[in-house]
Amino acid sequence: MSTVTALRTLRIHEHPNLIWVELETDDGLVGLGESFRGAEVVEAVLHSQVAPWLIGRDAQQIEAISYHLMTPYLGFNSSSAETRAASAIDIALWDLAGKRQGVPTVTALGGRVRESIPVYNTCAGYRFNTGGSARRDIGQSDKAAGPYDDQIAFMRDAGALAESLVEEGYSAMKIWPFDVFAPASNGQMLTLSQLKEGLDPFRKIRQAVGDRIEIMCELHSLFGTHAASRICRALEEFNVFWAEDPICKMDDPIALADLRRQTRTPICGSETLGSARQYKDLLAADAIDVVMLDLAWCGGLSEGRKIAALAGIYAKPLAPHDCTGPVTLMAGLHLALHAPTAIFQEVVRATLATWYRDLVTDLPILRAGQALAPTAPGLGTELHPSIRGREDLVMRVSGAPRAH
Repeated sequence: MSTVTALRTLRIHEHPNLIWVELETDDGLVGLGESFRGAEVVEAVLHSQVAPWLIGRDAQQIEAISYHLMTPYLGFNSSSAETRAASAIDIALWDLAGKRQGVPTVTALGGRVRESIPVYNTCAGYRFNTGGSARRDIGQSDKAAGPYDDQIAFMRDAGALAESLVEEGYSAMKIWPFDVFAPASNGQMLTLSQLKEGLDPFRKIRQAVGDRIEIMCELHSLFGTHAASRICRALEEFNVFWAEDPICKMDDPIALADLRRQTRTPICGSETLGSARQYKDLLAADAIDVVMLDLAWCGGLSEGRKIAALAGIYAKPLAPHDCTGPVTLMAGLHLALHAPTAIFQEVVRATLATWYRDLVTDLPILRAGQALAPTAPGLGTELHPSIRGREDLVMRVSGAPRAH
């Protein structure tokens, strides 16, 4: 046995949505997990509901623990606080599994099908998605905070941005120029002039670099079906790789399948879904072309493997999400190396160059547009030692932690 003896949570006020979990076991190991959104609520679930049940159990029995945490009386089948808490625990358990065996987590999962995975750059800014609001803010600053403030760049000069990405070895990029038009009508109406303005960055990218880069269009679940259909049909001219989360209810297989029938633009979804059950419904309805998942929201690597298996059964490509935190990024990379139909791992070069590296000891190694397989045991990263010395750190412990 490898008994869980303590559950520790850590969060910092600078990044109010992020929460980390450390699981200690009686064989001297510590597993690291992470989740995102509503950190205080997830913290409460972890200490009031999860810790009393988990402490004293065998950390090697990952599937049994995952099944229990992913089927609570309330809060399952969605990205609820319960599911986000279960996700953090599961990621930590798989970190432990790799460390216990002395191998990378991808090996503990069953091994790699590839030595590296292509990455695409989500063209976000340095502070993208870091606030504490219930959903992502649509607005953006007009002043670039540095050379990788790509959200401003794709609205100002998308062609120059594409050229800089190609020079760095990226073969794919993701932008969201239509978001700014959604609030006025709750995403139900998109005028022809707005459509033309939103298409302009795609036109500039193609003019600047031609077909040397793939373009993904992110729609952030902001639009009704009429507006989404207008966007997706217009995007066909630019041969975009996918339109992501095009409608406001991405768990609606009927509406999504109807949209997919109206356009040749491939549909990608959805990081917001909270269990394999929802992906099963979308795949069975022939509603998506690409499966995206976020391991901090869907149930961790255990549930992620089930989703990846569904993608394989339906012959759909898989693409793990990253706009949440560095530990989830590392976990997603392990899944992307393991899952046969994985095609991309998302990254944000702005965060890789700044605050991600301030939070953890190691990040994915990128070379020629590819993320290389980690070689260290477990996930291959730890919280940066400076985290424990921060004045804005909030740390809670359940169980009996070892003295440090």
